[in-house]
Amino acid sequence: MVINMNDEQLHTLADLQAFLTGTVAMDFAVAADQRYEFIARTVRRFGYARLKRADKAVVLRFLERVSGYSRQQLTRLVKRGCERRQLIKRYQGSRTSFARIYTGADVLLLAHTDTLHGTLSGLATKKLMERAYGIFGDARYQRLSTISVAHLYNLRQRPSYQHQRQVWTKTRPTNVPIGERRAPTPNNRPGYLRVDSVHQGDLDGIKGVYHINAVDCVTQYEGVATCERISEAFLIPVLEALLLSFPFVIHGFHSDNGSEYINQRVAKLLNKLLIEEQTKSRSRHSNDNAQAESKNAAIVRKQLGYSHIPQYFAALVNAFCRNYLNPYINFHRPCLFAETITDAKGRQRKRYPYKLMMTPYEKLKSLPLAEQYLKPDITFRQLDAKAGEISDNEAAQRLNDARAILFKTIFNRSKSAA
Repeated sequence: MVINMNDEQLHTLADLQAFLTGTVAMDFAVAADQRYEFIARTVRRFGYARLKRADKAVVLRFLERVSGYSRQQLTRLVKRGCERRQLIKRYQGSRTSFARIYTGADVLLLAHTDTLHGTLSGLATKKLMERAYGIFGDARYQRLSTISVAHLYNLRQRPSYQHQRQVWTKTRPTNVPIGERRAPTPNNRPGYLRVDSVHQGDLDGIKGVYHINAVDCVTQYEGVATCERISEAFLIPVLEALLLSFPFVIHGFHSDNGSEYINQRVAKLLNKLLIEEQTKSRSRHSNDNAQAESKNAAIVRKQLGYSHIPQYFAALVNAFCRNYLNPYINFHRPCLFAETITDAKGRQRKRYPYKLMMTPYEKLKSLPLAEQYLKPDITFRQLDAKAGEISDNEAAQRLNDARAILFKTIFNRSKSAA
């Protein structure tokens, strides 16, 4: 914005303050090309160098208002105005500036060279220009033959180069600073979960429900939950309820590198639940989450199959998992547990003896000082009552009956909707 004004009516700092507050009418008459002279005259008239700090601020605000310059630019100009009687525009480089060695023609020549050779690395491009001048006698490369690799990349960033040559590359993956890339280390303590997602099939391009499978590393205590989608709005509430359903305190959360678990919302949830560590699988280490993968087949796929389940049945399937599937697999379904044997050569091998077969709840109770791992409001007396409420056969029968009703409901509704 260009402002021409006549400042003859402004004689004191009070007049400047009145102008800034809008109580004094001004006559605009000073030409825009006289702004530097106007700034120098104002600085001398009010004795800027001798003013107090508050009064200097009034002068600067006034000059900022009428000149259109920024506060930083005005500070530099006022300093120069205090040192000399007249301000002169100076856009040339100072005596400490570096002289430009490489011309616009050199930049265009570099762009032409990159076009011919397909934008090689800086070292390779430098060698090509050295050879062009030293071996093949091309005088155009005289200056570019001595360029440093670092400055070569600077020339590639100039607008004239970008105008001549644009290079598009594939999107490069970025490291996500959420979770530590390692396997969980429970040290024979429950509360370190391995988590994975299971998709319940597609039908004509329509996604099915998603199951969340969480398995404790030590006790194989397991929780399965179902949600419509693995987006944040659907996943977070179901995941929170699943983590709260475990009877012991959760210390670790391990998953693969899927974005449904490696994100800020899940990290915030784990922090809210006071879960100490979040880990994720390492590349080329398929065993990091193998326990959850094996349970996907032995539990989720065996009980719920591979067929498509529409997303609007997610709440119904989740209730089935919470009321029938999870109690059965934790209190009534035996699991094999490994023991480590060291042979004569010092190699460690895992064996799965029959004597170590027990349910996940029995494994939890067998741990030394197992009570210390339970949540404050849960006792083994409560869990014993739940485990002994019905027999293993009765629990399996209830599970099968509930699953039959579930799939009959899904099949009938899906068939009528089609």
